[in-house]
Amino acid sequence: MADVTLKGVSKSFGEETALDNVTMTVPDGSFVVLLGPTGAGKTTTLRMVSGLDKPDTGCVMIGGRDMAGLMPAQRDVAMVFQQYSLYPHLTVRQNLEFPLKSPILKTPQAEVDQKVGEVAEVLQISHKLDNKATALSGGEMQRVSIGRALVRNPSVYLMDEPLSSLDAKLRSDLRIELKSIQANSGATLLYVTHDQIEAMTMATHVGVLDHGKLVQFGTPREIYENPVSVYVASRLGQPRINVLPADVFGGAPDGAASIGLRPEHIVQGEGEGSVVTRIEHLGDQTRLHLEFKAHDLITLADAHTTLNEGDVVKIRPNKPYYFDANGARVA
Repeated sequence: MADVTLKGVSKSFGEETALDNVTMTVPDGSFVVLLGPTGAGKTTTLRMVSGLDKPDTGCVMIGGRDMAGLMPAQRDVAMVFQQYSLYPHLTVRQNLEFPLKSPILKTPQAEVDQKVGEVAEVLQISHKLDNKATALSGGEMQRVSIGRALVRNPSVYLMDEPLSSLDAKLRSDLRIELKSIQANSGATLLYVTHDQIEAMTMATHVGVLDHGKLVQFGTPREIYENPVSVYVASRLGQPRINVLPADVFGGAPDGAASIGLRPEHIVQGEGEGSVVTRIEHLGDQTRLHLEFKAHDLITLADAHTTLNEGDVVKIRPNKPYYFDANGARVA
């Protein structure tokens, strides 16, 4: 496996800036997740690494080697696209075998059979191996697409929202399997998603992109507990962080325009009164929707809370984040 380094990478498409001076290192053997809304530059970053697009400025290095001038096939990477890309006239088995039978790899048939069987079992498609790709459901097609990457042993795996088309249970199962495969193989994996649960459960590192800029890079815990801006703070956490005017509780530092409170950082039973407007019972916990000084916020309560809509609950902040008028963190 190998590390991946982007140095000052910028890319524009006409008047649209997709990446703006991005510098980032994906450590060897790490599972890096890129987060950000549509248009943030996540997929473009993958395309820079894969060689499908070329940077306007800057360079991409894999394993310490500059990739300038190298075609995708020469970079030893495997990419899974958001929309599955299969050969429709081939069976599932033939689609999975295809990368291993390339003239470059020349994999022995016995090894091909073994790898295809192992990957098919992990992805729960063993019973579909002799089906044509056109006879599969959308979720099954995406699993085959993931399998075509997993059967190889490239320097780097690149995955663009590979689980987005799967149902909730299978998505949960494959999160565990993908992380297990990556950890056991020591693979370097660069993964794009909108799903913060995927980022929190799978990533060793998270990169947060905003309009083509890399605004923070660190472990999921670092990003969650020490966000550099209100934008970053809103990328991780479910329910999302509550953002209110800085002076709503009093005691805000100079320069603060807003206060950010994670739902678990609101202490109940102390402070000022708020009204319960809605209650969501989720089994292991309860979400309380509150109205506090004409502002809506969400906090967490015991799963067996006796609170009802209309009740008054005293609250105060604990471990708040403060942000200035531009959204940057205030110490």
